[in-house]
Amino acid sequence: MELLDGKKTANAIKEEIKAQVTAMQSRGDRVPHLAAVLVGNDGASLTYVGSKVRSCEYVGFESTLIQLDETTTETQLLTQIDQLNADASIDGYIVQLPLPKHIDEEKILLAIDPKKDVDGFHPANFGRMALELEAFIPATPFGIMQLLERYAVPTSGKHCVVVGRSHIVGRPISILMSQKGPAGNATVTVAHSRTENLAELTRQADIVVMALGIPEYLTADMVKEGAAIIDVGITRVADSNHPKGYVIRGDVAFDEVAKKASYITPVPGGVGPMTIAMLLQNTLLARKWNS
Repeated sequence: MELLDGKKTANAIKEEIKAQVTAMQSRGDRVPHLAAVLVGNDGASLTYVGSKVRSCEYVGFESTLIQLDETTTETQLLTQIDQLNADASIDGYIVQLPLPKHIDEEKILLAIDPKKDVDGFHPANFGRMALELEAFIPATPFGIMQLLERYAVPTSGKHCVVVGRSHIVGRPISILMSQKGPAGNATVTVAHSRTENLAELTRQADIVVMALGIPEYLTADMVKEGAAIIDVGITRVADSNHPKGYVIRGDVAFDEVAKKASYITPVPGGVGPMTIAMLLQNTLLARKWNS
């Protein structure tokens, strides 16, 4: 069994980006600038955005954090997005999800300029990705593809079962893995919480991508010997014995599944760090588009 170390791989990607930024600086070029919009004080969102800002600093990007009050109206947020769309000094930006319930997430995401949509959530980018045109690929699926490619996980002709159908992970990764490319050419089945006999499908899979959001759902009896396992899940599970009062669990029962897997991602330290690294990669691409 080989561990797909997302932290190590993400650090390698950051070093590659840092080298490109250093070269830009030596030429006197403007470095990439990423902005993040955070509405409210959700603890997990604050942690994620903070990590993104620190990563920007490390690779040499300019970064701007726009923190808005929980009571910010949808109109006020749309005004902020209009300002970011018009700001030539901002190459790309993200609006951290989830948003407060009184704000329509779909309306907000549609208002983002597709050329600055480094999260890759705008329909224009999703459509271009599906058509194999240059686009911002959603960061988590992009990170998974990079892990598969850099660890040379066999995908061509293999059967991949994606469990989860979200627009952020499940659907885009199913499209990417079926396309031509270094980590593509797989035959893909998309399953979800309503799929009947899910275990029968996962036992047939050479590659399983778990993006269901249910802690330790995938157990050893649900995978075949030698399968590659990608765990996208990240859930806080209450644990009174832990200093924080909780532990982080993925969608895979890691200890038992790892004994049967050929490759597996840990949680934490697998797909998560890759997501931030690919957000930086998308921002670098945005800067090149804006040059």
